[in-house]
Amino acid sequence: MLAELLLTAGADLGEGPVWDPQANEVVWVDVLAGQVNRVSLEGKSGTSKTLPSAVGAVASTVEGSWVGAIPTGLCRFHDYSLVSELPKMADDLRMNDGKADPVGRFVGGTMTTGQPRKEAGSLWSFDDQQVQLLVDQVTISNGLDWSADGQTMFYIDTPTQCIDAFDYDLTNGEVSNRRPWARIPPELGAPDGMCIDVEGGLWVALWGGGAVVRLEDGAITERIEVPTPQVTCPTFAGPNLDQLVITTAATGLDPCSPGAGDLYLCSPGISGNLANNLGSWAN
Repeated sequence: MLAELLLTAGADLGEGPVWDPQANEVVWVDVLAGQVNRVSLEGKSGTSKTLPSAVGAVASTVEGSWVGAIPTGLCRFHDYSLVSELPKMADDLRMNDGKADPVGRFVGGTMTTGQPRKEAGSLWSFDDQQVQLLVDQVTISNGLDWSADGQTMFYIDTPTQCIDAFDYDLTNGEVSNRRPWARIPPELGAPDGMCIDVEGGLWVALWGGGAVVRLEDGAITERIEVPTPQVTCPTFAGPNLDQLVITTAATGLDPCSPGAGDLYLCSPGISGNLANNLGSWAN
């Protein structure tokens, strides 16, 4: 299966696509540029907003307002104020991938800007009560998502080449019992962002591999080719959540590299799940 061009964007580091059912658009970010962008499934660009710093991910609250994960914590779109602040960390750390969990917390991780520093990052949980450290000694905190019952969290620290599973406690947001769920052979690329379909299959972007793969029970069952190598993140989109929108990155590639940093679209033959919303605490 081959993904087709949705939008010529040329993003340096396109990431974090989220379907917005109210606007019928995909919200996505160009991380280091601090840009939050929108695109319809017809390829029409919507409004764009530039946050005051790098933005690794975005999420919507139940009321429909949006926040972004910036180096210091979570930032409201409408006035750039902080919803929740991370503890003081090294100056070269920033937020990377993140999502709302099934009960409305935000879970997201950090990494260093520029050359990744081994085990300098970590994974955090945000809610109205606290900012909680979940996992430390992470190098590139990346894709994450939850099983249908919310009791398993899947997580990627890219250089490990693994997708790990944790037991997830919905009552307090704590994780336990970390174990490897799947390993991506390095010759296929490095695992980056991910999403989950209605049958529990994980769709994982392969940085350097020019593809998104579906895994079930830890094994690859499907592969979508993307015509540029640095594939960053897929998300299910559309009124029936049966389209897959895929972000990519141009960073480090030849400026003439075709398709790098553009957005792509395909019909995978299965539907996904609507992104979780943050609770009212994040308004």
